[in-house]
Amino acid sequence: MSRFERVRGRLRRAYQSRQESARADEGTPSDALNDALTDASEAARVASPAVPGPTAPPSATVHGAEPPVNLHSSTSSRDDADVPHGLRIAAAWCWRLIVIGVVAWALLRIVGTIKIVIIPLAIALLLSALLAPAVGWLLRIRLPRSMATAVVLVGGLAAVIGTLTLVVNEFIRGVPELSEKSSEGVRQIQNWLKTGPLHLSDTQLDRYIDEAQAWINDNTSKFTSGALSTAATLAEVLTGTLLVLFATFFFLRDGNRIWRFLVRLLPVAARWKVDDAGRASWHTLGAYVRATVLVAFIDAVGIGIFLVIFDIPFAFPLAALVFLGAFIPIVGAALSGGVAVLVALVDSGPVTALIILGVVIGVQQVEGHILQPLIMGRAVALHPLAVIIGIAAGVVLAGITGALVSVPLIAVLNTAVRRLAARRVPDTPPDAVVVASQAP
Repeated sequence: MSRFERVRGRLRRAYQSRQESARADEGTPSDALNDALTDASEAARVASPAVPGPTAPPSATVHGAEPPVNLHSSTSSRDDADVPHGLRIAAAWCWRLIVIGVVAWALLRIVGTIKIVIIPLAIALLLSALLAPAVGWLLRIRLPRSMATAVVLVGGLAAVIGTLTLVVNEFIRGVPELSEKSSEGVRQIQNWLKTGPLHLSDTQLDRYIDEAQAWINDNTSKFTSGALSTAATLAEVLTGTLLVLFATFFFLRDGNRIWRFLVRLLPVAARWKVDDAGRASWHTLGAYVRATVLVAFIDAVGIGIFLVIFDIPFAFPLAALVFLGAFIPIVGAALSGGVAVLVALVDSGPVTALIILGVVIGVQQVEGHILQPLIMGRAVALHPLAVIIGIAAGVVLAGITGALVSVPLIAVLNTAVRRLAARRVPDTPPDAVVVASQAP
C-alpha cells in the first residue's frame, strides 16, 4: 500500500470518528485527524518540493479522495463568524445595491444637467432610424450619400410642415363655430345639473362657479410665470431644433463611421461583442420606429373615418392628434382620442360622443391585440407592464419627451443586454471586426 493510500484511509477514518464524536468536542480536532493532516502535508511536500506557494489540500492530490474537514470558518474574523450567514448575504446585497443606486442617481443628475443636448440627440436617433431606409434606397440608385441624406431630410421636413399648416388652418377656420357650440354645451350641462339626478339649485351652481373663478384668480400668477418661463426657453427650443436637424443629417450620412470610431475605443477582446449588440439594437430601434409610425397611421385613419362619418368638426386635426399621440404606446392614442370624444360631446351630444368613445376603445383593442403583436414582432416585443412603467418613469423624469423616448430606450436596452449576455460565435471573426474598426 502506497503512502498516499495510507493517508487517504487515515483521513477517512478520522472523518468518520469525528462525525461520531460528541457535539461539545467539535471545536477540538481528534489526534487521529491531526496525524492524518500532518502525514498528508508531509506527503504533499515530499511529492512536490519544487512548487512554490501554499500546498494543495490532501484531497486534491489523490484522485477520488474524500473532501477534507473544514476546521476554520470562511469568515475573516470572529465577529463575522458570530453574524448569521443569511444576514451577511443580505448586507452584501444591500451595499452593492446602494452603490448601484448612487451611480444611477449620478447619471440621472448628469443627464438632467445636459438634457438640452441629450433630448435632441435622442430625437435625432429616432428620426434617423425612421429615415435610414429611404437613404439606403437612394444610395442603391447611385445617388451620392450627402445628396441622398439632404433629399430625405428636406422631404421629411416638408411633409411635417405641410401637415402642421393644414391642421392649423383648419383649426383656425373652425374655432368660432366650436366656441359657440361649447357655450351651448355648457348651458346644457348646467340644465342637466339642475334637472338631473343631482338637483343642484342656482345658488349651489353660482357658488361652485365662484369657487372655480377664485381658484383661477389665485393661480393666475403661476400660469403667468409658466408662460414667461416658456417664453424664456424659446431660445433653447430653437437651439434644440437646430441640433436635431444637424444631428439627424450626420447620423444618416456618417452613422456607420461614427459607430466604428466608438467601437475602436474599446478593448480588442470586447469589440466584436459590442459591435454585434450595437448593430442589433439599431435594427431594433428602426423596426420599432417604423412599426410605431404604421400603427399610429392606422389608428388615425380608423378614428378619422368615424369622425368624418358623424360630421364631427376638426376631423383632420383630431386625426393628426391621434397620429401624434400614438407614438406614446398604449396610453397616447387613448388620451388623444379622448379629445375627439369631448369635441363630439360639445358638437353632437352625448349619443354621438358615446359612439366615438366606442370607436376609440375598439381601435385601441385592435391595436393592442392585433397590430402591436403582428407589426412589432418579437424583435421589439415588450411586456405591457414594462411599457407602462417605462412611460410613467419617462413622464416623471423628462415630461412628454421622456414618455416618447422611454419605450424605444427600453426596447434597445433589452436587445443589447440579450446580445451581450448570449454565448455564441460571432458572425464576423474578432480580427475582422478589429480591422474594420480601424479602417478610415
